[in-house]
Amino acid sequence: MAYGWEGERVRLVPLDKGRHAANVQLWMNDPDLTGTILSGDIPLTRAAEDEFFDKSSGHPDAHPSDIVFAVETLAGEHVGVAGLHKINYRHGVAASGTIIGPPEARGLGYGTDAARVRTRYAFEVLGLRMLVSEVFAENTASLKMLRRVGYREVGRLPRRFWKRGAFRDVVLLVAERDAGQ
Repeated sequence: MAYGWEGERVRLVPLDKGRHAANVQLWMNDPDLTGTILSGDIPLTRAAEDEFFDKSSGHPDAHPSDIVFAVETLAGEHVGVAGLHKINYRHGVAASGTIIGPPEARGLGYGTDAARVRTRYAFEVLGLRMLVSEVFAENTASLKMLRRVGYREVGRLPRRFWKRGAFRDVVLLVAERDAGQ
């Protein structure tokens, strides 16, 4: 392994502004992509993306509350981001999310593998016990992907977020580390 956390199809690598920022900015300004995720309705400037990368890369804290990886194919092509957010080390819980940016890279198993590797990292390296994910009810691709990697639905929040002219329901899912770990 060159560096990062490797799966069967992808490698989660540290964010690098020079290698990844332009792609992430492009993806986060794509209305087709951002229509399916909780964020992304405000135009994202390069300066804002650079600020995010500066904050996310090489965090000086011993226990950062957010860890975001670039998702690269094993051949080194940048296809997305995967992160752990609002990490609470005391309770062993974090929010999780994955974005596969290029439309041609979706549906090829990259998101599933990235979520699997991210979950392994969260449980085995960070020692977390639970990951929580919120997904729009109509985002069937993300729901299927999360279920494939061990998340289970624990609830639905009606009319949780305003998105593109309507309130949207959100499905709440969790992945839990085995009790014996």
